[in-house]
Amino acid sequence: MPSNSTVSYRLQSIDMLRGLVILIMIIDHIRETFYLHLQLSDPIDISSTEPALYFSRFIAHLCAPVFIFLTGLSAYLYGQKHSNKYHISKYLLVRGLFLVILEITVINFAWTFQFPPHKIFLQVIWAIGLSMIALSALLWLQKSLLLLTGIVIIAGHNLLDSIHFSPHSVFYIPWAISHDRCWVTLNNFMASRTSYPVLPWIGVICVGYYCGQWFNKSYSPRQRHRNLIITSISLLGLFTGLRTINIYGDKSWHYGNTTVETIMSFLNITKYPPSLLFLLITLGTGLFLLWTLERKQHFSILKYLAVFGSVPLFFYIIHLYSLKIMYLSAEYLLGKNKGEYFGFDHVWQLWGCWLFLVLLLYPCVKWFSNYKATHKHLSWLTYL
Repeated sequence: MPSNSTVSYRLQSIDMLRGLVILIMIIDHIRETFYLHLQLSDPIDISSTEPALYFSRFIAHLCAPVFIFLTGLSAYLYGQKHSNKYHISKYLLVRGLFLVILEITVINFAWTFQFPPHKIFLQVIWAIGLSMIALSALLWLQKSLLLLTGIVIIAGHNLLDSIHFSPHSVFYIPWAISHDRCWVTLNNFMASRTSYPVLPWIGVICVGYYCGQWFNKSYSPRQRHRNLIITSISLLGLFTGLRTINIYGDKSWHYGNTTVETIMSFLNITKYPPSLLFLLITLGTGLFLLWTLERKQHFSILKYLAVFGSVPLFFYIIHLYSLKIMYLSAEYLLGKNKGEYFGFDHVWQLWGCWLFLVLLLYPCVKWFSNYKATHKHLSWLTYL
């Protein structure tokens, strides 16, 4: 039997990776707040986007896939404490519904500050919630069949890209939720955008749940490290091969006028919904980072990542409200210097704002992380 310290060591790397990706996510949310005057397409138009802004956006691609993968992995580990599958399934269902409601209410308000809202953006928390609901049913499958289901969804969903339905079709809303990012008119006053079509993310959470067994007590660190690095190299190798031949998995790339433009085109992948190539490079990179954190987590500076990763939803919510307040304050004090918006002039200002926000919120996050750790008897804390 592993000791408690071994178990903590085994799981701390997960919190570190979760903390890392949510910190990266903030830079993209700052971009979406203070660069409203320069919105980016999906995939990005590299002819009109400076490299600094492009790569600031590109690294943020890592966040949603890794976070949803870790959600599946964590669901498996949660199941190790509760051998009754019914209990696990019920937990995923209830938690998933909670996240969906949270997205529509608390989180959407943080983006819009409108009540009642005119627009509802169904984003990553919505996708995680629906994925958890799907996993609550799919986890009853045999592990090998669950893995196969996840792989087939991830590898095959781009075959559905050409399928679209008109707003008058009975299939329009189900398809918008599943695979086709679009607007859904709810009434004369309100519309909703399915920013994160959920089908590919269901594949990701299934694969994450299967990989959770690598963090089981029966796995030695050596076995786990071997699985992580082999899978990482395989996914990144498959991405490179498929991207090079330009046949399937995303929109084609092309040679640019400079080496940087060529690299930007090669890496210019589609997030909404996430293409096969998008998921290969992000999950491959995420597993490589997890392998690295497993081996280097004794570095003291990485402990700060674990603090953010221990309460990700709490941090996600407070950083959105902090960003909105910062933006409204800047707009009030400095005016709308970018037409309809207040905005930054340079990418370095995004990163400066990122550093300020992280330092500002860390004490609050640290306090709540300690509170959660010392009040495990409070069941409502499991939802944050």
